[in-house]
Amino acid sequence: MQKKKNFSLHFRVRSMFDVVNFTKSFRELISFSDFFRNFANEFRTQTNIVIMMLTIFTMLGSLALLMFGMKSMSEALQKMAGSQLRHALGAMTSNRFTGLLTGSIVTASVQSSTATTVLTVSFVNAGLLTLAQAISVIMGANIGTTFTAWIIALGASFDISIVSYISFFAGIILIYMKKQRYIGDFLFGLGMLLLGLTTLRVTGQAMDLGHNPDVLAFFESFPQNSYFTVLVFLLLGGVLTFCVQSSAAVMAITMLLCGSGAMPISMGIALVLGENIGTTITSNLAALSANTQARRAALAHMFFNIFGVLWILMIFYWFVDGVVWAVDYIGNNVFHVDIENMSVDKRLTFTLAAFHTGFNVINASILIWFIPQIEKFVCWVIKTKKVDEEEDFRLHFITAGFMKTPELSVLEAQKEIRQFAVRIQRMFGMVRELLTEKDEKAFVKLYSRIEKYEGISDNMELEIAKYLDEVSDAHLSDETKAKIRAMLREISEIESIGDACFNMARTISRKYQGKQDHFNDKQYEHIHQMMELTDDALTQMNSLMSGRKDSYDANRSFNIENEINNYRNQLKVQNINDINNHEYSYAVGTIYMDIINECEKLGDYVVNVVEARMGTRQKDA
Repeated sequence: MQKKKNFSLHFRVRSMFDVVNFTKSFRELISFSDFFRNFANEFRTQTNIVIMMLTIFTMLGSLALLMFGMKSMSEALQKMAGSQLRHALGAMTSNRFTGLLTGSIVTASVQSSTATTVLTVSFVNAGLLTLAQAISVIMGANIGTTFTAWIIALGASFDISIVSYISFFAGIILIYMKKQRYIGDFLFGLGMLLLGLTTLRVTGQAMDLGHNPDVLAFFESFPQNSYFTVLVFLLLGGVLTFCVQSSAAVMAITMLLCGSGAMPISMGIALVLGENIGTTITSNLAALSANTQARRAALAHMFFNIFGVLWILMIFYWFVDGVVWAVDYIGNNVFHVDIENMSVDKRLTFTLAAFHTGFNVINASILIWFIPQIEKFVCWVIKTKKVDEEEDFRLHFITAGFMKTPELSVLEAQKEIRQFAVRIQRMFGMVRELLTEKDEKAFVKLYSRIEKYEGISDNMELEIAKYLDEVSDAHLSDETKAKIRAMLREISEIESIGDACFNMARTISRKYQGKQDHFNDKQYEHIHQMMELTDDALTQMNSLMSGRKDSYDANRSFNIENEINNYRNQLKVQNINDINNHEYSYAVGTIYMDIINECEKLGDYVVNVVEARMGTRQKDA
């Protein structure tokens, strides 16, 4: 009986311990459960942050792919055209209507109005297009850029990534076919552009911005049907376009926001208007360091777009309603598409594309008749600087800040080398004047100018060589690489011509300062005849530099050089005889032959320039 009581007591005590242990275990279980729940929540939060970051980087990457695709297409187009591009542009812009069509086609091909505009401004800077031609091309660029919006709108209806993969496949085949590699580069750029647009659209759909309360609250914070809201988004569109340097990229974002239902159509259209202004800032900033005509072309671009935005703001809401009606009417009656039952994203993207096209087409249709007046206006705003061309040694065509392709950069360098050669011949003309100058003050002044020209020629050689060296770092066609090698040789030889001119001037100055005896009439006649031959050689060289080499006969320069060599040899023998016959002193004869020999050296440098330009050697000619 006592054992039973002890057992019962033991059981109760043990049960109490069991309850305590169980309670403790239960609490630990609850604590572990809370830890697990907190860990799970934290993991879910971290996962959401990672997903959000990946989505943002995917969107930024797709925009980068879009812009790089446009850049690749632009460069490939110029490489395909090569040196013929400038001749084609000149022929296709013979009047305002063909210029408008040219700008539209080129921009639709490279999918970037900024690239076309900067390219056009650069051609004006290089003197390849007139201001009136440039204005018509820029008007066309504004129409051609609307093609991007239609690609995005069509991408909402079917998967355009299929086209991008086809472009990649065809492009890689053509790239390995060396003769067609530039077409392959163009197709690869097109594929990247389309893939970027597709990725951007898919990412936008995954973000579901139309149901994001924060995004919706942001747009709802702006009063609807208010001109203040329109102006705010117009400014925002301009700033965004300037920052990303691509109106097409901002247009893609705009259509993404409107297509998702997050942004009202009126705000999207205001962004589109801002994009039209923002894209003009790039070309104007690029033209700040350019010549007067290039800055005028950039200003004309800004005037064109600002004028369009101003008149559209006056009738903004009526115009928006008109575009919506036009999309519905054309869709239902022309294409037999049930617009009313179409999904919101497709309907809004088509409306934005229609507005973009309609706005630019109407604006161009109005202003194309006033191109002469626009030209006068920009010429009045940006006046030509009055400078002495003879003393203006700035580089005219090579400018910093331009977004140029290597092909265009080489073209501008060619124009600069042409100016370099013209200035060197002007320098030689000063040496000829110095030879006969008797007045001491005029002599010193003219010698100082020649000395200044020699210093500037050294600087020009260095600046052009530095520019070509920077261009050579880019991916170049074989033809362009050969051009750069030839141009480096050209500037080296032209600078040597400048050195020869300065050597002659120093020799003449040494004679003048040393109060040596004057040359006799026969010496003056021989020097003038030698200088006349040398000047003819420089004239032929500049004729080649300013024209097309396929229309130039290099034998002209080679024949003049042979005449110079033969005449130098003849005078060398005659000089020895004249000194022996005491017709003049040995010192005078030395100075006389120094001038003759420098003329002969100058003739050799001229032939070297001709050979570099023609891509040949005298023995091959």
